[in-house]
Amino acid sequence: MTVRTICLHGPESTGKTVLAAALSQHLSDAAGAVEVVGEFGREWCEANGSYTSMADLVMIAAEQERRITAAIARAEAAGRSWVICDTDAVMTAVWAEMLHGGQDPAFAQLTHTAALYLVPDIDLPWVEDGIRYFGQADIRRAFMERALAELDRRGLPYAMVRGQGEARVQSALAAVRGRVG
Repeated sequence: MTVRTICLHGPESTGKTVLAAALSQHLSDAAGAVEVVGEFGREWCEANGSYTSMADLVMIAAEQERRITAAIARAEAAGRSWVICDTDAVMTAVWAEMLHGGQDPAFAQLTHTAALYLVPDIDLPWVEDGIRYFGQADIRRAFMERALAELDRRGLPYAMVRGQGEARVQSALAAVRGRVG
C-alpha cells in the first residue's frame, strides 16, 4: 500500500494545525488513525525563542523531513493510507526567504514532497501567540504569495482551502478527494 502525504502549507495563523487534526479524524480508516506530523519549528521556537538563523532553519527543515520520513515508515508498517504534515522543508524554505531574503542551498538537499499541499487562505483573523511574526495584512499577503510561488517553482500540486470552521474542513476534504483520494 502506498502512503499518501498531505502537507499544510502557507502563512502562519491560518488554521493549519487545527485543520491537520480535523483531516486526521476524517481520513482515519480500518487500519487506524492517520498520523499527524507536528510542526518541529514551533517546538524549537517555544524552547529557544522565535529568532531563527538560516542555520537554525536548515536544521529545523531537516528534522521536519526526518520526522515525516519516520511517520511514513510507521504508516506503511501499519497498513495505513495517509500521513498529514503540519509543515515540511518546502515551507521552511519559504520562511528562510521571509526572514533572511533567500534560501540556503541545503534546502535543495531536502527532497521529500507531499502528494498534495493544502494551502489555507488568509481569510481567518490573525491571532498573536508570542511566536508568530507577520500579522500585518500586507505582509500576510506577501507571505502567501511567496508560499504559492515556491509550490509553483517546484511544480508541486496544491489546492487552496477557504472558509471557517466545518466549511474549511470540507473545503480541504474536497481537495483531497479530488486530487489524491
